[in-house]
Amino acid sequence: MSNQEVGRYRQHLMRLVYVLTFVGVGPRAWSTLVTQATPWDPLRGVAFSFWAAYATLMILGLWNPLKMVPLLLLQLLYKSVWLLAVAIPLAKAGPLDATAASLVRIFVIAVVVDLVAIPWPYVMAHYIRKSPA
Repeated sequence: MSNQEVGRYRQHLMRLVYVLTFVGVGPRAWSTLVTQATPWDPLRGVAFSFWAAYATLMILGLWNPLKMVPLLLLQLLYKSVWLLAVAIPLAKAGPLDATAASLVRIFVIAVVVDLVAIPWPYVMAHYIRKSPA
């Protein structure tokens, strides 16, 4: 399955997801990394480093959206895992605070958008069914 077999509409939708992810995550992640005045808590540092690198890589999807599909799959999976492993137990334990409730809304929207934007036949052909080289 080539670029021509994945429609223009789908490729433009993927580009929109790449841009929105970069704009939504990149500036905050990079500015937080650059302006941190005290030593980082290691796990918080890992999270911000990941988000900065991840958001920056999303820009590459503008030029060739199909080659960056693994980033969309990563986004879909990490947000789905967070919803299942973190948000649901938090909600069962009691009312969500404002931060958690906001993340749930953002992540649910992102998961739905990813499910629509990801070209599933392409993923099946290139990542699932493809025989090893």
